[in-house]
Amino acid sequence: MVNIGKYIYQLRKPILFLWLVLIIGFSILAIKLPSVLSGNGFAYDGDYQETEALLEQEFNQAKSQIILLFEREAFISDEKWKDFISNTFIQIEDLPGVENKVTPFEHEGMMKGNLAYGLLMFDKDSEEMDAEINQLRKLLPNETGMDVSPTGEPVVVKDLNEASQKDLVKAEMIGLPIALLVLIAAFGSLVAASVPLLIGIISIIITMGILYLLSFQMNFSIFLLNIVPMIGLALSIDFALLFINRYKEEIRTKEIHEAISITIATAGRSIIFSGLCVFIGLLGLLFIKIDLFMNVAVGGMVVVFVSVLSAVTFLPALLSLLGKKINSLSVIKSQNDTEGVWRRFAIFVMKRPVSMMLLALSILLISLVPVKDMNLTIPGLDALPPNYEARIALETYRDVFIDENKNEEHKVIAVLETPGDVLEEENLTKIKETIDKIIQQEKVSLVESPFSLLNINSAEEMTHLLALEDNNPEVMGVLDRYSVNNKMVLNVYFEDIESAKTWVRFQKDHSQELNMYLGGSPTFEQEIFDEIYEKSPYGLALILATTFFILMVAFRSLLIPIKAIAMNILSLLATFGIIVWIFQQGHLGINPSDISLMVPVFVFSLVFGLSMDYEVFFISRIHENYLESGNNDEATVEGLATTSKIITSAAAIMIVVTGAFGFTGVMPVKQVGVGIAIAIFIDATIVRMLLVPSLMKLFGDWNWWYFGKKKIERG
Repeated sequence: MVNIGKYIYQLRKPILFLWLVLIIGFSILAIKLPSVLSGNGFAYDGDYQETEALLEQEFNQAKSQIILLFEREAFISDEKWKDFISNTFIQIEDLPGVENKVTPFEHEGMMKGNLAYGLLMFDKDSEEMDAEINQLRKLLPNETGMDVSPTGEPVVVKDLNEASQKDLVKAEMIGLPIALLVLIAAFGSLVAASVPLLIGIISIIITMGILYLLSFQMNFSIFLLNIVPMIGLALSIDFALLFINRYKEEIRTKEIHEAISITIATAGRSIIFSGLCVFIGLLGLLFIKIDLFMNVAVGGMVVVFVSVLSAVTFLPALLSLLGKKINSLSVIKSQNDTEGVWRRFAIFVMKRPVSMMLLALSILLISLVPVKDMNLTIPGLDALPPNYEARIALETYRDVFIDENKNEEHKVIAVLETPGDVLEEENLTKIKETIDKIIQQEKVSLVESPFSLLNINSAEEMTHLLALEDNNPEVMGVLDRYSVNNKMVLNVYFEDIESAKTWVRFQKDHSQELNMYLGGSPTFEQEIFDEIYEKSPYGLALILATTFFILMVAFRSLLIPIKAIAMNILSLLATFGIIVWIFQQGHLGINPSDISLMVPVFVFSLVFGLSMDYEVFFISRIHENYLESGNNDEATVEGLATTSKIITSAAAIMIVVTGAFGFTGVMPVKQVGVGIAIAIFIDATIVRMLLVPSLMKLFGDWNWWYFGKKKIERG
C-alpha cells in the first residue's frame, strides 16, 4: 500500500487526466439512464409469467390496459355527460397501439351516479407506454364540470418513474447542503469540505454511465435511480471524509508524498476492506432471482467499486496536487481530535464497561420489540404519492366499481388444460368437478367460469346448449372469452390475499387431474415471497461467512469479527423495530402503511456492509495503537478518542444523505432511506460509541486471540 501511494503521487497528473476523460465520457451516458429505467422491478420468471404469456397468446388478452375514469359535477345533465364521454373516445380514435376500446355504454355497471369508466387495451407492456400515455393526456378533453382521468398499471408505472426522478432531485437538494455543513464542521475549511462532495458526485456520474451500458444486457427498475445515488453519495463522501481526515493528520508533520503514502497504507487500507464488506453484502442479493434485487445488487456493487477506486486513486492524486492547500479557506478553527470532549468521553465509557454495555443492550432490545408485528407487502399503488391523479382515480375506480366479492387483488386466474377439446363432454365433466372442489375450499368467495356466467350446473347441460344450432351471441361471447382449443379460464376469488396465496401453494405442491396454469396477483405475490424466503438464507450465509473471514484476516482476530457480526445483527433488528413503529404503526406524523418487502432485505444488505465501514475504521486505529503499545485498554481509549469525531461526522453525513429520502413521496424509497439512516445512527452511536468499547474493555487481550496467540506481536 505504501508503494501504491508512492506511484500515485508520482503519476498524479496522468491519473487526474484519466479520471477527467472518464467523467466526461460517462456523463454523456449517465444522462440517458432514466430513459431505460421502468417498472417496480418485481419481475420473476415463474408460473405467473408463463400464465400471462399463455393468456396473451391463446386468449388474446391485451398486454396492458388503461382505465379512463369519467367524473361530472351534479349540475351536468345526463345528455351532456354522455356527449362528453362519446367525444372523448372519438378524440382518441387514432391513438397508436390501441387493440380494443370498451366504452361505458357497452356493459351494465360501467356507469354509476356521477362516475363512469372506459377501457383501452394495448399491445405493449406497461413499461413501454410512456409515449402513448403522453399523447393520450394531450388528447383527453377537460370541460367545466366534467373530467376524465387516465389510470391503470401503465399510467401508475409512468408516474412512479417521474416521481422517483423528482424525489432524487428533492433528496439531493436537502442532503447535499447539509452534508457540506457537516463537512465544514469536521474539517474547518471550505476546500477540505468540498472535496468529499466532489468525489461523491463523480462516483455517481460514472456509476450511472456504467449502468446505462449494462441496461442493454438486463432490465433496470426505476427504484435504481434512487438507490444508487443514495448508496453512492453516502459511501463516497464517507470514504473521502475518512481519507482526508487521516491525510490532514499526517500532513502536519510530514512531507506531501509521505503523507499520501501513509494515508493510503492506513485509511486507504480501511476503505478497501470496508468497500469489500459492502460489496459482499450486496453480492448476497444475487441469490434472489427477482429483477429488483438483482438490479440493486449490480447497481450497488458497481457504485461501491467506483467509490473505492475513486477514494484510493483520484482522491490521493488530487490531494497530491493540493498539498497543504487542503486547509485553505478556513472558516472554523480546527481542534486536536485527541483532546477535549471525545477523550473524556472515551475514558468515561472505559471506566464503566458493564453499565455502558447494559445500557446499550437495553436500548437495542427495547427497540426491536415491534419487529414481531411486521407486515410485509409488495409495492403497488400505495408506492405512488397520494396526490397523484393516477392513484386518486384508481382508488376511486376500485371503491365504486369493484364488487367486494370480486376483488382483483384476491383473484387467482386458473387456466385448465384438458387432453382434447375443452368443450367435449368428458372434459367438461372434469372441469365441472374441479370447479366444485375449488368452491368447497375455505375462504373461496366465488369461482367465475362459463358455467357460472351462463347459469349452467352440469357438463350435460353445457353439452346440450352447445348442440343447439343457433346459440345466442351472449353464449358464444362467454365461450370465446373463457375457452380456446384445450383450455378454459377460471377466475377464483378469495376473501383475502393470504388465503389465495395459500391455495396457490397447495395447487403447486399437489398433482391435479387436469393440468393447471396459475396467474393473478396472489400467484405473483406467492412466487415473489417464496423466492425471497427460500433464497435469502443463502445470501445471509454468504454475507456472514465472508464478513467474518475479511475481518479475521484484517485484524488477525477471531473474537472481533464475531462481535462485529453479532452487534450488526442486533442493531439491524432494532432498526426494523423502529421502522415498524414509525411506518406500520403510524407514528411521527406518518400515515400507517405496511412495510415494503424490499426494505428489510435492502437495509440489511446495505447497512451490514456500510456499518463495517465504521467498524473497520475504528478497530483499525485500535489495532494500530495495540501494535505499538501492546496495551488493549490504552489502545481502545486512544482509538475511541481519535476516531469519535470523524465517525460521528461520517455517520451524520450518511444519515443526512439517506435520511433526506424520508422527505420524498415514493413510499418504498422513503422507508429504505429512513431505515438506513436509523441503522447508521444506532450503529455510530449506541454500538460504536458504547457497546464496542465496553466489550473491548471487558474482553481485554482476548480480543486479539488468533489461533493460539492471545497477543499480537508488535510491529
